[in-house]
Amino acid sequence: MEGAIGNPAAYVQQPKRGSLIMLSASDDTMMLKQIQATHSPDGREINVKPLLLIVEDIFKQSTPAIDAIVSPAQSEALEDKTYQATVASMLEALSFLIDRIASEITYRCTGGGEAHEAAISILKMVSNYWWDAKLVIALSSFAMNYGEFWLLAQSYTSNQLAKQLATLRQLPEILQHTNILQSRFEAIKTLIISMLDIARSIVEFKELPSQYITADHHALSTAMTHIPLAVYWTIRCMLACASQIISLTELGSEHFLSTAESWEFSTLTHKLSNLNSHLASLLATCYKDIDEKKYIEEYQNLVHLLETRTHIDNMKVLKALINPKDDPQPLVDGFTKRRVHIEVLRQKNVLLLVSDLDILQDEVSILEHIYSEARSQPARLESQYELVWLPIVDPSVPLIESRQKQFENLQASMTWYTLHHPSLLDRAVIKFVKEEWKFQKKPILVVLDPQGRVACPDALHMMRIWGSLAFPFTTAREEALWNGETWRLELLVDNIDQQIMNWMDEGRFICLYGGEDIEWIRKFTTTANTVARAAAVPLALVYVGKSNPKERVKSNMLTIVAEKLSHYLPDLTSIWWFWIRIESMCYSKNQLGKTVENDPIMREIMTLLTFDATGGGWALISRGTAEMTRAKGSIFLTCLSEYNQWKGDVQPKGFVKAIHEYLLRIHTPQHCNRLLLPTTVGKIPERIVCTDCGRPMERYILYQCCDE
Repeated sequence: MEGAIGNPAAYVQQPKRGSLIMLSASDDTMMLKQIQATHSPDGREINVKPLLLIVEDIFKQSTPAIDAIVSPAQSEALEDKTYQATVASMLEALSFLIDRIASEITYRCTGGGEAHEAAISILKMVSNYWWDAKLVIALSSFAMNYGEFWLLAQSYTSNQLAKQLATLRQLPEILQHTNILQSRFEAIKTLIISMLDIARSIVEFKELPSQYITADHHALSTAMTHIPLAVYWTIRCMLACASQIISLTELGSEHFLSTAESWEFSTLTHKLSNLNSHLASLLATCYKDIDEKKYIEEYQNLVHLLETRTHIDNMKVLKALINPKDDPQPLVDGFTKRRVHIEVLRQKNVLLLVSDLDILQDEVSILEHIYSEARSQPARLESQYELVWLPIVDPSVPLIESRQKQFENLQASMTWYTLHHPSLLDRAVIKFVKEEWKFQKKPILVVLDPQGRVACPDALHMMRIWGSLAFPFTTAREEALWNGETWRLELLVDNIDQQIMNWMDEGRFICLYGGEDIEWIRKFTTTANTVARAAAVPLALVYVGKSNPKERVKSNMLTIVAEKLSHYLPDLTSIWWFWIRIESMCYSKNQLGKTVENDPIMREIMTLLTFDATGGGWALISRGTAEMTRAKGSIFLTCLSEYNQWKGDVQPKGFVKAIHEYLLRIHTPQHCNRLLLPTTVGKIPERIVCTDCGRPMERYILYQCCDE
């Protein structure tokens, strides 16, 4: 056997008809030269996939134990008339060759001879075709013989013609021993599965798109050196299986596979398995690189599409963003919870809410409030804009059950349109959203006009500040709204708490205060109420907590209720909204190029953010639209405690102005202000000056956990 390496003559044996052709330890490297010598393609191209599908179905119908070779979709294709016409046209050119090879297989397996020589003979018969066609044509020939054998075996008991033909082939006698022959049938079935796996892989290599992968690609060029051997060994396997079927007519007492026969089938199966494993690995590498090139191409196409300003409507852009996978109904209507087509968004302003699955429920609740309010207006803004949620998840990580449930809960809480499932978003879309629209962790609200052009890269801050009044959410609209604003209590509290608005209508002095120090809160509220009574002014104290409110703020609220210290914003969501609106004002002003040095509203915004970040308490008191003053907690408490020093100014100047002037008197230049701006609120200015002294603040990096 060792002398057979590289020597085809060593394969020649003289087995009796019907015996297995024994394998030799051939040297694939030397054998490859012989195989390549049979290859002389003439340039004809054949799509052999339909033919392979027929072959697969023959094996499935012949050997039911071969599971799931043909999928339901493939079965439907087999019944399609257009498909049948294509196959018929192909077989006109190939039927003669298939018959010849089928006869060659029968002859080689019946008359005895050497397997290598038989395989080379078959390869010569298909020399003019590429490797995928060689293999599928040869498989078709084997499938024809194999299928005819089992057709007789399955129908001879019910069909007289089949019975007589089966008798001539001695099938009734053979099939009386099917339980004993099970090992032979199992061995054949295993080889058939391996042969089909090889055939599919080789056909897939032939179908790789040349625009994404070239012949010099490492994995593809490596595969091309292995495919000829894979085709050769698959043909050897066909011959081994055919030999087994033919030899059944001469079983005699040989009902079991001999040791040599078992070894041959085991060796062939192992050989094909190794070849297919290697080809599958190379194919996976090719697909990975193709996907990467497609991904880059799709991303670049998306960039170009969004830069184009001449769209007829928004459908092309929305399809590329929301429905790149051509799902017939990619959206879910949040009101009816039914799936819908993207046509519902045609020629509308579309607000894309981009977030991950960790979006705060507070954020969803606030947007829900604004969205529902807009729908209740007589002008019916739903005819002008629609909101769509795009959930961003890592496409390389499967959505585990808990994350799937998280998505479903969020989707159920939204009354606007949502993507049916995160998997509908293409990788290129996610890359675009992150790189072009700068999405990181915090939600953004991208506005597309009716032509699909980006009207605003993030209107979430406008939505938080003005709600639907900011429509159509453009920079021009944002500037116009700010031009009509002054620093006033209504801008700060908006409709967060209706009670505050009622007190303002009654002419009360409103004092907002915040912080987490409960001892300062007790002292401040007690002193403020005492001063208000002494000055005979109607005062309403409102606790607004701290940004990113957590347990300490919640605990303070319970204490304020229990001790009846003051009023407070209704809940943690309201407190969160109060502070996120101030952050949004900062972002909005910053995007418009405003600073504390050139914009008085920006100065007040930054002051409140500084108060919140510095720690301790703070307070702001206002009446009407013109009277307002504020200070840090310790200074404000000192001012109130020293009421006797400035009470004489209350009558002539007014309560708020008297407080303001005294605060200026006791304010000391010694201070240490901090300002915490989340990196996700937008572009952070390189230079920020202190709102107290006007000097540039130093810039530090702070890593802060969300825990208390």
